[in-house]
Amino acid sequence: MGELGRTLHAWRDRVTPSEVGLPSGGKRRAPGLRREELAQLAGLSVDYVVRLEQGRSESPSVQVLTALARALRLSDAERNHLFVLAGEVEPSPGRISAYIPPGVQRIVDQLEGAPLCVCDAAWTIITWNPLFAAMIGDPSTWQGRWRNIIYLHFAGSGDRVVQTADQQRDFRVAMVTDLRASLARYPHDPDLTALIEELWTGYDEFAQLWDQPVVGFHQTERKTIRHPDVGTFDIDCDVLAVPGSDLRIVVYTAAPNSEAAEKLRLLSVIGLQALT
Repeated sequence: MGELGRTLHAWRDRVTPSEVGLPSGGKRRAPGLRREELAQLAGLSVDYVVRLEQGRSESPSVQVLTALARALRLSDAERNHLFVLAGEVEPSPGRISAYIPPGVQRIVDQLEGAPLCVCDAAWTIITWNPLFAAMIGDPSTWQGRWRNIIYLHFAGSGDRVVQTADQQRDFRVAMVTDLRASLARYPHDPDLTALIEELWTGYDEFAQLWDQPVVGFHQTERKTIRHPDVGTFDIDCDVLAVPGSDLRIVVYTAAPNSEAAEKLRLLSVIGLQALT
């Protein structure tokens, strides 16, 4: 076992299942996470986690390292050390980060009754809770640009969020405003500039907004969700900024005892399984 594997194993042993929202029942040889649990949290195969810890795969990608850092609740310093052990360049301050601080991850883990996701400065979904996946669709099946909310809005079809013409206009203006601000902060981030170029060349409505001096901001908004199994319902949506970072937490909430609250409870039961 190499240094990378030993370090991953040690970090895995110190994270308890309850810290990450997993059941802690059953006999455990160690108090920390099982390999299967770490694989689940990081979106990796169990075999790949085994190979990493045994030193049979010592060149994980940046995406894998970021996912492991998030699953293991690493601090900034620990995350950078993980990158060094894997032979990767530490995350650059000049590029958009997908790092989620442990406190933000705890919010995702503990707010089980509210669908939510966390996005980076370019509005790419980094993580989400099960209720968000049940309500909006499972982002783990979305690849590449399809994880980006702005790209999904302009290019996608079958979106479960129904908008009026005014809501759509306000949403697009706010998103273009956000992208302008992100480009000002990260002018040399290649993925951000590529995203803007793809949107500008591929979608006339985006290009028109980008070329105009429009400015808009996110506000609490009432959204209509059209779900294939539980039907249509209205729900409140708030975008929360994380102090000290560019992360956005998108949270959906319903008034107690409302129709939307009842449908969220139903979704929490059926999860990603279709009603039969």
